[in-house]
Amino acid sequence: MPNEIIVKAPAKINLTLDVVGERPNGYHDLRMIMQTIDICDELTITKTGSPQIELAMNQELPDGIPPEKNLVYQAARLMQTQYQLPYGFHIHLIKNIPAAAGLAGGSADCAATLLGINRLCNLSLDKETLCELGVTLGADVPFCIRKGTMLSEGIGDVLTPLPDLPPLWALLIKPDFQVSTAEVYGELQWKRLGFHPDTEKALDAIKRYDVITLAQSLSNVLENVTFAKFPELAEIKDFFLKNGAIGSLMSGSGPTTYGLYQDEILARIAYKTAKEKYPDYEILLCQTKVPKNG
Repeated sequence: MPNEIIVKAPAKINLTLDVVGERPNGYHDLRMIMQTIDICDELTITKTGSPQIELAMNQELPDGIPPEKNLVYQAARLMQTQYQLPYGFHIHLIKNIPAAAGLAGGSADCAATLLGINRLCNLSLDKETLCELGVTLGADVPFCIRKGTMLSEGIGDVLTPLPDLPPLWALLIKPDFQVSTAEVYGELQWKRLGFHPDTEKALDAIKRYDVITLAQSLSNVLENVTFAKFPELAEIKDFFLKNGAIGSLMSGSGPTTYGLYQDEILARIAYKTAKEKYPDYEILLCQTKVPKNG
């Protein structure tokens, strides 16, 4: 049995995001289409002889939370206690996904920890069981375990697989400010929304592999709140549409905003232009697909 495993943790973007209800506990009921992209964090998980869980990273995260509050640490501890594992873990996390960006980086790392320990310790747990564990740690964790193209409902825990998209190029711009997910949802007056995404149209486009109609259907109700706070995000969407994108959207509660491209050359030209126009922002070019070993 190996003592070490390396696991990729790919990010996600939202193709649609709709709020359709609110629960007594304050959580919102969502209906959204999520898509894996091939920007990945990487975790090296090593079994150790002591019961301790040690987490090291290649960079400091902006939230500054202690290691024991990190979802990676919590996932490892959950697996250790749930299955009475007789050893601890040293986990080294290489961050490539921008933090606090609307790309589910923390949830992806959590999911990768669950998947990695499952394989490393030969627990033979199926994905359904891992998703049941993962949702106790975060609403996006089940999607990050399953990956691909999914209709996500409930608080994010009810997943319906969809046909894989033809790989598209996605150019991501993450501004140099953070957005509080809790504040965005707290300020969203979902009952008064003037529009809702046409999720059925987007689902039909995916099933027909019609990426143009899908790109025209990109929609996120949280843009109402986040754009009011940060008008520059609307300007970034406009940048994409003026630079060859077939569609553009803010992912999650933001602030990362992306443009979709069918043509690699157009995507790379837009990438270069964005790097010049937004020198202080994180600019990433990727594809809408599950990476190998991801």
